Amino acid sequence: MNRRIFTKHTAAGLALALLPKPIFSMDKKKNYMLGLQAFTIRDALKKDLIGSLKTVKSLGYEDLELYGFNPENTSYYGHEAAEFRNILSDLGLSSSSCHYGFSDYLEASKDDLNRYVDACIKGAATLDNSYITWPWMAPEQRTEATFKKLPELLNHIGERITKAGLGFAYHNHDFEFLTYDGKTGYERIIDETDPSLVKLQLDLYWAVHSSQKSPQELIAMAPERFVMWHIKDMDKITRDYSELGNGSIDYAALLPQLDTSALKYYYLEQGGNYATNSMQSIADSAVHFKENLQQYL
Repeated sequence: MNRRIFTKHTAAGLALALLPKPIFSMDKKKNYMLGLQAFTIRDALKKDLIGSLKTVKSLGYEDLELYGFNPENTSYYGHEAAEFRNILSDLGLSSSSCHYGFSDYLEASKDDLNRYVDACIKGAATLDNSYITWPWMAPEQRTEATFKKLPELLNHIGERITKAGLGFAYHNHDFEFLTYDGKTGYERIIDETDPSLVKLQLDLYWAVHSSQKSPQELIAMAPERFVMWHIKDMDKITRDYSELGNGSIDYAALLPQLDTSALKYYYLEQGGNYATNSMQSIADSAVHFKENLQQYL
């Protein structure tokens, strides 16, 4: 697209001043909703949940990947699941995936794990999530012993979730690309889990940052399993996060090369290192994505 309209604004006037959507060719049908990982704006959501969500919608985002589920009362961001679903619906937003805290249950009893999985299923079903996603392991958990037992645990969780009619996916960071007893953690997950029970959410930033394989090569290992992506950019100097278009990842070259045969959802994300603040970052990234990258998906 050859036109970009931008209005500078103060933080206080952010919700009113952020950009309208760029102009698109009317004959280009979108294949996917424009998604945002809500962790990107965790500070703004904490300060003003509804106002921040309204701004998210105004920027053209349609689908949110959530985090912060409370299993004790089946709530998200202080709202019971049904109430939060209605908040999203009233704003014209959906949530197709959520990151849930499974790593807290790595050493838990099977009964405690099952209770947590069932709570996640209840919350996800109420929110109309399509996928329940394992997002993280703490540094002390990233060991050879963990990766040897992880596939069995993922299969167990995936089976329980699949039987409930939902999908289960694993999200990577950098540590999965380290070698543990002759295999990377990611290879072990792909090779030793059931493809029908455990899908994959590929974080393209971390794949470029830390994997010896390219994103194309990673997807080619199991193309039918990569149902979601995270799209974020990399600072050209520090290799930290960056707004889309400001970093070193050439997504205009990368995206057309990726196998999208299994892709259902993607989420723009920036975990920190904001040029100005988190809300300005999602505005800038949305504009760059819609003008330069959305055409490839």
